[in-house]
Amino acid sequence: MNLRRTIATALTTAVLAGGGALVAPVAATAAPRTVETARGDDGSTPLPAPPAPTKKRPEQRLVGASGTRAAATKRADPNRAATTIPNLVTGKAAPGGGTAKTLVLYDETGPYAWLGEIYAQQTANLVSRFGSWTVHPVSGYRTGELGAYSAVVYVGSTYDEPLPVSFLDDVLGTTLPVLWMYDNIWQLSARAAATGADFQTRYGYTWKQFDTSAVAEVRYDGTSLTRDTINGSGIMDHVVTDASKVTVLGDAVRPDGTTFPWALRSANLTYLGEIPYAYVTHDDRYIAFADLLTGVIAPATPERHRALVRIEDVGPDADPAELRAVADLLSSKKVPFTVAVYPRYRDPKGVQTGGRAEDYTLRQRPEVVKALKYMQAKGGTLLMHGYTHQLGAENNPYDGVSGNDFEFYRAHVDDQDRVIYDGPVNGDSAAWTLNRIAASKLEFARAGLSQPTIFEFPHYAGSATNYAVVNSVFGVRYERGLYFPGTLRGKAADHAKLSGQFFPYAVRDVYGSVVVPENIGNIEPVAYNTHPVRLPADLIASARRNLVVRDGVASFFYHPFLGTEYLKQTVDGIQGLGYTFVAATSIAR
Repeated sequence: MNLRRTIATALTTAVLAGGGALVAPVAATAAPRTVETARGDDGSTPLPAPPAPTKKRPEQRLVGASGTRAAATKRADPNRAATTIPNLVTGKAAPGGGTAKTLVLYDETGPYAWLGEIYAQQTANLVSRFGSWTVHPVSGYRTGELGAYSAVVYVGSTYDEPLPVSFLDDVLGTTLPVLWMYDNIWQLSARAAATGADFQTRYGYTWKQFDTSAVAEVRYDGTSLTRDTINGSGIMDHVVTDASKVTVLGDAVRPDGTTFPWALRSANLTYLGEIPYAYVTHDDRYIAFADLLTGVIAPATPERHRALVRIEDVGPDADPAELRAVADLLSSKKVPFTVAVYPRYRDPKGVQTGGRAEDYTLRQRPEVVKALKYMQAKGGTLLMHGYTHQLGAENNPYDGVSGNDFEFYRAHVDDQDRVIYDGPVNGDSAAWTLNRIAASKLEFARAGLSQPTIFEFPHYAGSATNYAVVNSVFGVRYERGLYFPGTLRGKAADHAKLSGQFFPYAVRDVYGSVVVPENIGNIEPVAYNTHPVRLPADLIASARRNLVVRDGVASFFYHPFLGTEYLKQTVDGIQGLGYTFVAATSIAR
């Protein structure tokens, strides 16, 4: 019996006492069983915002090289561009994606250039929902290049990044949809003025200055979304002079209740006053941005709201009765589900058994195997959740027990009770990764279980090498992901600057894998590390906010040792919002 699981189960029983009525949980005297983190960056350090602007009111000026007005209608040869533009990377559409071709451009200068690449990766991941993508630094832009695409997204993360005049001219001359984020909009207005046009007259608004108020709320489509006030980089404010030309897509709310445009659209230009990837949490304005992309790239997308549930951390140590109870509940509600399985249980230091080491596999626990087959018969799909869900005899970061620790990444808990990601495991390589996957596959086969076709990293963490190998073997992951600078530039991944990303719809990420989303977290009856309590009402509230994504998914995971009452409440609440539960395999196709 897992001691951490025992504590969590006992606390859950206390919380649900009194006929299932939810009450405040009792403070824990020991940490509950560790689970996949569900805060904004999957337990890693939150992705920061760009540095605070050099000036609140930028100077309207060109920073790039001078040049004559480019022929914006000239269509570039994409094959030629691929051989002449440095650091150009392409990606395919996610399953069910459209035929859009999106160009993503990013900044690459200054001490925070790595942020530009990370933001570009996250943008490329999202736009894969709608079609293929091409990404490269804006400095490499070629005259007429955007003519080969159906939309362009510029991620302005460096104040006064030198922008090619050819890019500015093409943006001003095109009728294709353009989404511009944050910095350097003043260069676009300066170029308009230099060519005899007036930005304000054309678009009905002009940029004003960066507002550095402690904005904690963004209102989008009638929904209040959160924003972390630690973000001090500011949001560009605007002056609207011709409301007939401008559609305000979202409002930033200051502490005093006053508002100003967070995002707006005029003609084919959509402008977002900040970078939406910084300090992200479940209910963040990032969700609104995901829908903004839909409006820019695929505006005809019909409204559809699907839901997913994954039963988490099921190993040879699982309780067969708990697994059957979960399957019975979900089957009774006609809810398909996924089961995340690791086939080998290890407790090398005997943490749970008074010092006696334990090591056994699924085939040595036939009742668990029978329960897994029962779950499959009731609508469950098994995925591979690593091999042992721990790493050797290390505390990584807890106690070396399966289900508790990381398997493909090193981590420790610091003196502030935060899980710190340390980097790839010792000896990390493609061969090491393949060996663990092969060992896991072998144990599935020995237990008489079908081979999984979907992978989930334990605690959502792997190195860039691990992700590449998993893509080559499975091609589909069901999780959140970690992303590293270097991926788009043909360099070694910088694991010291990782970022996490969740998705409100299926994507094909920069590793090439289809990612089935998990985006609203999990039930946590007790706070642990830096993770707060999350009960069914919290997950349902997150699902409600995700309704702003016109073709979005509300996806959560659940630990079977928590019983079925929390699961029932969560499923009922999400269905009550109008979501339809579907199988992960239907999302991945």
